[in-house]
Amino acid sequence: MRAVRYVLCAFLSVLAFAAAGARADDFYRGKTVSIIVGSTPGGSFDLISRAMSRYIGQHLPGKPNVVVQNMPGAASMTALGYIESIALADGTVLGTFLPGIITQSIVTPDKIRANMSNLGWVGVVSADFSRVCYGYGPNGIRSMQELVERNPDRPFIMGTTGTGASNYINGMSLREVFNAPVKIIMGFPGSSEMRLAIERGELDGDCGGLASLPKNWIDDNRAHVFVRFAERRIGGMPDSAVYIGDLIQREEDRRYLDLLYAGDKLGRPYVAPKKTPPARLALLRTAFNQTMTDPGFVAEMEKVQEAIYPVTGEEAEAMIVAMKNIKPEILDRARKIYH
Repeated sequence: MRAVRYVLCAFLSVLAFAAAGARADDFYRGKTVSIIVGSTPGGSFDLISRAMSRYIGQHLPGKPNVVVQNMPGAASMTALGYIESIALADGTVLGTFLPGIITQSIVTPDKIRANMSNLGWVGVVSADFSRVCYGYGPNGIRSMQELVERNPDRPFIMGTTGTGASNYINGMSLREVFNAPVKIIMGFPGSSEMRLAIERGELDGDCGGLASLPKNWIDDNRAHVFVRFAERRIGGMPDSAVYIGDLIQREEDRRYLDLLYAGDKLGRPYVAPKKTPPARLALLRTAFNQTMTDPGFVAEMEKVQEAIYPVTGEEAEAMIVAMKNIKPEILDRARKIYH
């Protein structure tokens, strides 16, 4: 009798799985899935999302249409707020935002009011091993020593979208840990506008992904990369990009930077509303994972020089939990750069 019940249960499970698959297929067929991008067109997040939009739908049942919607503002907080509170939570919306918000939400939750645990983590395209700082032009900064020794009356001027941006955190950490004369101008809409300001001489350089530097800047020796923020040296990283960890003298500073750069491990995040049904979140995660190895997507990422070092949605959730277990004294120190 027990064997009969086991066979019957197994048969019913197969039927339920098939029915669930049919329902998922019926749900997505003819639908449009939106990818919300918390930055302006032309930047890394926009390029990655537009490439993803051409492939992720092929890995969802029913093969829905996928569109990209740019929603810049408040250093991605506009997009994040939309995803968290306004967007449909039915599996048809996912989005990406500047990862600096992740650290900031833990350091200053009263200011950001964004809980990373209140999101459905779909996956991360790339743990960010490519972040660097660079000077621009024939008289641009070429080394950390030059930066530290620069006259405070002539600070190294950067631009940023806001305190949630990774380049803001990079620049402020150089100022706080190494006493480097760095001045950061707020309010740029996105990376494209900052690059134009750099070319016009209004900014001295920037911090960002190595692949985001225009190729002709590197080829013409206009951009001088002088520091990197990940210990792992990826292909194409210039020898001049010294690892910031090798310059740190105090263990306290090391733990402090580990907190500030924790968001880099979730460098290109994609999330859905928290109330997305678990079955559909699972479908989005599976489609995302399959997209990361889709030959077409991989080829497009190579074309725009964007690396793929994926993190699954489940892994990202676990990393968020770990980030919250930070010593109070390190949190207190980190709060200073956001004020």
